[in-house]
Amino acid sequence: MTNLKTLTLKRDALKRRSRGHLWVFSNELEKIDTTIPPGTICGLLYPDGKPAGVGFFNPKSLIALRLLAQNTHSLPEDFVKQRLSAALDYRKILGIDQFCRLCFGESDGLPGLVVDRFGDSLVVEILSAGMELLKGQVTEALRDLLQPRGILYRNTHHFRELEGLKMYEETAHGSMPEKAEIEENGLKYKVPMSGAQKTGWYFDQRENREALIPFFEGRRVLDLHTYLGAFAITAAKAGAASVWGVDSSETAIEAAGINASLNGVKDKIIFRKEKAERLLEALEAGQLPERPDFILLDPPNIVHNKKNLPQALKMLARMEGAAIKALPAGGYLAVSTCSHHISRGMFVETLSGAVAKANRKAVLVELRGQAKDHPILISMPETEYLHFALIRMV
Repeated sequence: MTNLKTLTLKRDALKRRSRGHLWVFSNELEKIDTTIPPGTICGLLYPDGKPAGVGFFNPKSLIALRLLAQNTHSLPEDFVKQRLSAALDYRKILGIDQFCRLCFGESDGLPGLVVDRFGDSLVVEILSAGMELLKGQVTEALRDLLQPRGILYRNTHHFRELEGLKMYEETAHGSMPEKAEIEENGLKYKVPMSGAQKTGWYFDQRENREALIPFFEGRRVLDLHTYLGAFAITAAKAGAASVWGVDSSETAIEAAGINASLNGVKDKIIFRKEKAERLLEALEAGQLPERPDFILLDPPNIVHNKKNLPQALKMLARMEGAAIKALPAGGYLAVSTCSHHISRGMFVETLSGAVAKANRKAVLVELRGQAKDHPILISMPETEYLHFALIRMV
């Protein structure tokens, strides 16, 4: 690449760089050149002057450099399309290329780019200044590769603030439907394309929903944070005796009801607008008319930053403890977290602590993570963010 501005790595940052992590923090650079516009592709040098990599530089961000390639300063001109094409090929191998996370940022070689595919409609999320500058190339590549009906950029995630980016939502190509119909594990769902949570659907829980199917039969299921009803509907179709789905959003509850009807189980599920925390308190106090023996606890991300982590873990432990106390012997709790700040070890420790504090005993039946269309880079722990456990009370 010509006229490439360069930055130099500090000597005490060499060990972390040698492990292949794709982020370079501001305190790992000899100098932060504030004259370089955020998102500019820059080269990284080792202290001896040799190429250490090339990536997006942002002088305003704690993550100063997001590497696109290591130990080189070369990038093909069409690297965006090449990497999106490789990401699509991988999803084809998995057999889920129609309804999936098509691109998962760093794991697919495109830092700060998330693309979810809903058949012929695409929802895109940009989380880095560098990818924002390449937005036109992203749109063009997606059009060439997939010929979509529409491409919607839902750039409203709070991570954009850390990169100095504005919030906005726009249709960059074609037209988007109000709702897209997807298929998952043999079930159908209508997913809102605008104004929904994140990109509209949690593809990362696909395999976890499927894994729970054998455990639902004959159970009284309480699905907290049900959103569009995926876990609740899966339970009803799998033969649960009764299912309650709870969410604090009236819009989500209405959409979940539509999805239940779409799958022929509306008469088997009761959806209610309610805060999960209040319902757990009522459950713990024995104030509900029916006692569930299977509780699904899938809260939204409660860790907004690393400083918030201890408080978030306490909140998670409280919710887990309330559910554990309410379950009978032989009952199940399926619980998950969705923050890269919570490691697998922290997740298990919090859950085991909640079991002990409730003076109960439990067996770990399954310990799982995110679906395979959200690939995890071994060299980058931040790409592993979803932890999922199924425990059985004894």
